[in-house]
Amino acid sequence: MFDIDVCMLTLEYPPYVYGGVGVHVDNLTRYLSKYVKLEVRTIRLEGAPSYELRNGIIVKRYDAWSQLLDNCPSSYAPVFKALSLGLNIVSDRVDSKIVHVHTWYMGFAGFLSKKLYNVKLVATVHSLEPKRPWKRKVLGEAYNVSLWAEKTCLENCDVIIAVSMETKRDIISLYGIEENKVHVIHNGIDEEIWRPIRNPRVLEKYGIREPYILFVGRLSRQKGILTLIEAAKDLPSDLTVAIVTGKPDDPNLIVEVSRAVKNLKNVVWINKVLEREELIPLYTMALAFICPSIYEPFGIVNLEAMACGTPVIASNVGGIPEVVVDGETGILVAPGNPVELAETVTRLYNNRSMAKEMGVRARERILEKFTWSKVAQKTYELYMEVLGVNSRTT
Repeated sequence: MFDIDVCMLTLEYPPYVYGGVGVHVDNLTRYLSKYVKLEVRTIRLEGAPSYELRNGIIVKRYDAWSQLLDNCPSSYAPVFKALSLGLNIVSDRVDSKIVHVHTWYMGFAGFLSKKLYNVKLVATVHSLEPKRPWKRKVLGEAYNVSLWAEKTCLENCDVIIAVSMETKRDIISLYGIEENKVHVIHNGIDEEIWRPIRNPRVLEKYGIREPYILFVGRLSRQKGILTLIEAAKDLPSDLTVAIVTGKPDDPNLIVEVSRAVKNLKNVVWINKVLEREELIPLYTMALAFICPSIYEPFGIVNLEAMACGTPVIASNVGGIPEVVVDGETGILVAPGNPVELAETVTRLYNNRSMAKEMGVRARERILEKFTWSKVAQKTYELYMEVLGVNSRTT
């Protein structure tokens, strides 16, 4: 079956995983390796090997140019890091037929790969820079460069994968990309790993009392965490709000969230990335999972919660309605509305049997629609289409 070579370019890859993109690439590559000869190129962290064979996948790790980062404004550093990393990656000749990039961080490298090595260029769009204008406060004028890197990559792609129909519509409207170049392949889940598992000791460890609702995500304004904290003030006093956050987009947000939760006795804030051995029981035992995002192209955390048999209360934005069926596997609410969010959570709190039924239907939906094996197969078939090969004959 290994009739093509694919070079995957990504900033996030184990051990450097801090968001949904890292989860996506880690799982996608494991399942794709059954179809193609796969090489992953990513950033090198201290202690990680520059080269390794991981689950049958060739992994090469490269350094960003630290001297650039030492002499530029701190707000520019993430963009300079991405550009220099991209240059380092493509200076190592690419011999694959396809280069597949993830996020604007690798957009510049993907563009150069196409021009230097005459490869087919594929990009998966997990989010779009123009839809995240708050990043200008963090990156300053360098935000213009991230916009350029994303635009340049997508305009030069042979095919683009959008993680939701909503994201596809955004790609077409924002960048004028031809509709037939953009294909929707939703994210997935490993249903054997993400399944209902109860473990009360995890609750004891973090001081979480049942019943509770759960939030898991990056510490980001995009994720609507401040909306959830505001809603917590109007929830039943015996309902715990468990908040698990990862790497902050903006360090100032740590201070802001700390102040917001300081006097809320019903909030437990776990400000670190948890291993799935603890996350899975937290998902499983929650009354509901809360995803109050302002902007969310897809939201893998919703898949994780649903696979664990937990209903989702989420914002009616982006790709979320393509996953969460309102009234069946969860409830959709308006983004940025703490009053509606609190009322919706309270409704489930007062009707535990309804919550349980939604959780059962949530896992059934995951098994039917959102598994990594299906994602990998669709991606492989798209590769074949890009190369003009009939996948059924290979």
